[in-house]
Amino acid sequence: MRAGVLTMKDYLGMAYRVKVYQISGPDWISTDRFDISATLPAGVPTTQIPEMMQRLLEDRFQIKMHRDKKDFPVYVLEVAKGGLKMQESAPDPDPANADAKAPLNITGSGSAQGISVNLGRGSSYAFANNKFEAKRLTMAAVAATLERFTDRPIIDMTDLKGSYDFTLDVTPEDYRTMLIHAAVAAGVALPPEALRLLDGASIASLLDAMQKIGLKLDARKAPLDLIVIDEARKTPSDN
Repeated sequence: MRAGVLTMKDYLGMAYRVKVYQISGPDWISTDRFDISATLPAGVPTTQIPEMMQRLLEDRFQIKMHRDKKDFPVYVLEVAKGGLKMQESAPDPDPANADAKAPLNITGSGSAQGISVNLGRGSSYAFANNKFEAKRLTMAAVAATLERFTDRPIIDMTDLKGSYDFTLDVTPEDYRTMLIHAAVAAGVALPPEALRLLDGASIASLLDAMQKIGLKLDARKAPLDLIVIDEARKTPSDN
């Protein structure tokens, strides 16, 4: 297993299966970056990697932590009052995409012109030219993806189990705002003039576009799990 140029918050999020905004600790865990290279024991399923990552981080960085709850401003993803207005994706003709045991290969690219991500097994999305285009996304994936482009976490409460293809059209102004949110979420250092564009910005056209396909994002507060890092070594111990 290899992972590179990620912050401690990124690794903690993977290890404890939480989002980075659910992790609190010293400032350096959001800025300092580390490379990890580890050999997995033969026969260990990939589902156990997070627990193995926990042990590695606790051992090398001498992490001491506790869990808590905190109210966060969130969007709740729900089916709109008029009901869902899109159909589930057609069955994937590629049998390899239906094999849950097959290796999952995720790739992506991004620039000022837009973002494109292949989530593997036939799922993908692109955000470019004032459009968010999704292919075979579950609602859990929709929530996890769209929150990268908004100002708060998104919790899926649709109870929908299928995968969907859809397109969301947004205004150029909201498109710019959403790209800036995505850059901030990815840890990109932006100039002050770019961050000032978020002052008073909205995603109203995104909310309108979601209503057209029978979904809505409802702004509210909700308690989420919080991991608090009490102590951690800034320099990991030797191999």
